Amino acid sequence: MSWLVESPLFGVLITLLTFEIGLWINKKTKLALLNPLLLSMGMIIALLYKLDIPISDYNRGGQLITFFIGPSTVALAIPLYKHRALLKSDGLPILGGVFVGTITSITTVILMVKGFGLDTQLGLSLVPKSITTPIGIEVSKQIGGLPQITIAAITITGVVGAIVAENFLNILKIKDPVAKGVAIGTSAHALGTSKAIEMGDVEGSMSGLSIGIAGLLTVFLAPLLIGVLHLV
Repeated sequence: MSWLVESPLFGVLITLLTFEIGLWINKKTKLALLNPLLLSMGMIIALLYKLDIPISDYNRGGQLITFFIGPSTVALAIPLYKHRALLKSDGLPILGGVFVGTITSITTVILMVKGFGLDTQLGLSLVPKSITTPIGIEVSKQIGGLPQITIAAITITGVVGAIVAENFLNILKIKDPVAKGVAIGTSAHALGTSKAIEMGDVEGSMSGLSIGIAGLLTVFLAPLLIGVLHLV
């Protein structure tokens, strides 16, 4: 049995299996809280803990799945191309929305860290929480954060966004599909975009577009706002 655990196939298999189980539970219950990714994470953690399997053994295969985060994000350009007319007609509002959302995301983290007296390096690690993982890791390194904490923060942000996005937008009575997509993509990156795609083609396209713009803006705005607000 040890040969299977030590094989990259192990990490890939349990990831796909637990996600499929989570997807089945989510479809059966139709509860947003029972997000497939959240359920999959819980099952993997429980399995590794119960069987006393080192995380390094899981990561041999888990890293293969992580590798495809980048290509899968790029693939979001396909629905965006289908709705390129929206980008031409609503380009300024879209860019403005992502810009304001990015500033808000970074600023709230900095103010929270200063207000609650949290560790500065922890705060720096949380700054890129709302952008896609590959960019977030690099931003975290650039500003002096810990990439491991950044990855956890990005994952939690995305899962929470996927769970609450639709209901939250309904509470705020936001009906425009472009506005919905921009809001989700800017705040909850690729994981939130998976929910946006379920909501509609336009929502998914705008959310995918917002991921790239928010990531690019964060690269430039994070160091600037950290300096202006004197986090370090």
